[in-house]
Amino acid sequence: MLITGASRGIGAATARCAAAAGYAVVVNYRTNHDAANAVVDAITSSGGSAIAVQADASDEQEIGRLFARIDQAYGRLDVLVNNAGTVDRASRVQDMTAARLTRMFNVNITGPFLCAREAVRRMSTAAGGRGGVIVNVSSGASRSGSPNEYVDYAASKGAIDTFTIGLAKEVASEDIRVVGVRPGVTYTEIHATTGEPARVDRIAPMVPLRRGAQPAEIAHAIVWLASDEASYVTGTLLDVTGGL
Repeated sequence: MLITGASRGIGAATARCAAAAGYAVVVNYRTNHDAANAVVDAITSSGGSAIAVQADASDEQEIGRLFARIDQAYGRLDVLVNNAGTVDRASRVQDMTAARLTRMFNVNITGPFLCAREAVRRMSTAAGGRGGVIVNVSSGASRSGSPNEYVDYAASKGAIDTFTIGLAKEVASEDIRVVGVRPGVTYTEIHATTGEPARVDRIAPMVPLRRGAQPAEIAHAIVWLASDEASYVTGTLLDVTGGL
């Protein structure tokens, strides 16, 4: 299983959960070498298999290098989790710059497309592969729109929802399932990027379950969707939002 952006938050939790389920895990990271190695160490010290691979998951050349490393290390790929993503400071649309939008969409849309392209080339039974699963990490923001905070982020995740549905139909006959997870407000470091580290605590009272999610709760949903227990699930978006 390859998990992009797996050095922290939901990605790191998914790596640990996947390893516990028996997957050999590729922990992709962009800059945080120490955090990625800590995830790998936690997995290997518990008897699992994992490697850390540095690559910017929004850059085509680096994505190519990432997948080449997987080919070398494992010879195949069974699951891709498109988890890497970014957000920015809370802002109204009227104040957003083209540079902000370009960065947001490169990371949150172009990167997952390119990673999925590489995964399909390896998984597709039409190309000699064994089949596989692609799990796209979207967001509950794709439904809410995140007004007055980050409509651009919400729009990028809306694109991922549509991508999930379209790609699922495109590759279903090639034994590839494509599914999505839409997390709700979750206790991860990403909220500091918005300028509001305590954002989850502010929103939690509005969630029907009256709390934010822990990363492991999202990770368990991802690993279940990747498993044979979900073998008849494709083109589906699973909301893990506490009822919001």
